Amino acid sequence: MGMLQTMRWFGPNDPVSLMDIRQAGCSGVVTALHHIPVGDVWTVEEIIYRKQLIESQNDTYSPLTWSVVESLPVHEAIKKAESSRELYIENYKQSLRNLAQAGIRTVCYNFMPVLDWSRTNLAYEMPDGSLALRFVWLDFILFDTCILKRPGAEQDYEPELVESARMKFERMNEGQIQELSNTVLLGLPGSEEAFSLHNFQQLLDQYQEIGDQELRKNLYYFIQQVAPVAEEVGVNLCIHPDDPPYRLLGLPRVVSTESDLDQLMAACAIRSNGITFCTGSLGVRPDNDLPSILRKFGDRIHFLHLRTTKREDHPRNFHEADHLAGDVDMYAVVKAIVEEQNRRKLTGVGEINIPMRPDHGHQMLDDLKKKTYPGYSAIGRLRGLAEIRGLEIAIERSLNPQLATN
Repeated sequence: MGMLQTMRWFGPNDPVSLMDIRQAGCSGVVTALHHIPVGDVWTVEEIIYRKQLIESQNDTYSPLTWSVVESLPVHEAIKKAESSRELYIENYKQSLRNLAQAGIRTVCYNFMPVLDWSRTNLAYEMPDGSLALRFVWLDFILFDTCILKRPGAEQDYEPELVESARMKFERMNEGQIQELSNTVLLGLPGSEEAFSLHNFQQLLDQYQEIGDQELRKNLYYFIQQVAPVAEEVGVNLCIHPDDPPYRLLGLPRVVSTESDLDQLMAACAIRSNGITFCTGSLGVRPDNDLPSILRKFGDRIHFLHLRTTKREDHPRNFHEADHLAGDVDMYAVVKAIVEEQNRRKLTGVGEINIPMRPDHGHQMLDDLKKKTYPGYSAIGRLRGLAEIRGLEIAIERSLNPQLATN
């Protein structure tokens, strides 16, 4: 049957409805309890309420299930190894137990400090008139050095780029400055609330003594505490790579490369310590060989985000491309996924149908007239899902000709 087709749903206020997701051909929903403060326990009652909401029309229409949690967020105290981290780790363990009790077995999380993801433009116009997410390195430098004015920021960039950012800043009006600031400071996916500049700098200041090695140590400690509980209750944890996959704002990034994943998998060598394989995040770096990474960590990949980005003139400039375009060889990636699923079917180890969602579709067609969460309009993701679905079927039949007659 192939990958388990899902879409992300941000809850009852999402402009994309559960019926939209059902009609896109999905059987799974990816969601989270965004209203619960980060670090608090997800109670069985809250989990069951959301699960019943998703499944409420299953008697009448094609069934939907809550297939993946994205995300069960990790409290900043854990990332910084503060004295309160043990409390938050215990809360995390209890949330995993409660999710397992409700029958939810895949939990995505990330370990990015302060910001979950970063873009500089949420409405970049493509040649066909659709709108995409974009990241421009010079604009990010401009934000860091001229708007945020982070102490010592200039030392992190080439002098000529700092000067180019300053000159561009001087040509911007107040509206343009505010728009860039709001875009960079946007909070969690699904949220329309942004950090304030003052609060944001305070959060950055708390990481002054935390570098690459410290953050790795804190991540490994966290996963060594929670993954055994996940394994015990039958939950697969899967970390999302850094987005973008390189250092920003002086903050360390420790889930950006094959080497990073290698170290994390070795730090806790049980299958419940797994990966969300995001082709968009990993694919921004040309040194990440995606099919090779997928084959290497195949049995530890519990969730798939399929999207592609296109690198531009500067190696750190990119935009979200059409799902079968861009710099990701989606054919090679999906072929590796099909091969991994065939292996699981033969060995009986692992979920044969890996949950997949088409990530970050373009805002297009009728959705251009609607207010949607950036990257999560219905029609753009529907296009991506249809393209990936067709690609997977073609690859499955090429590898297993007998499927054509079944």
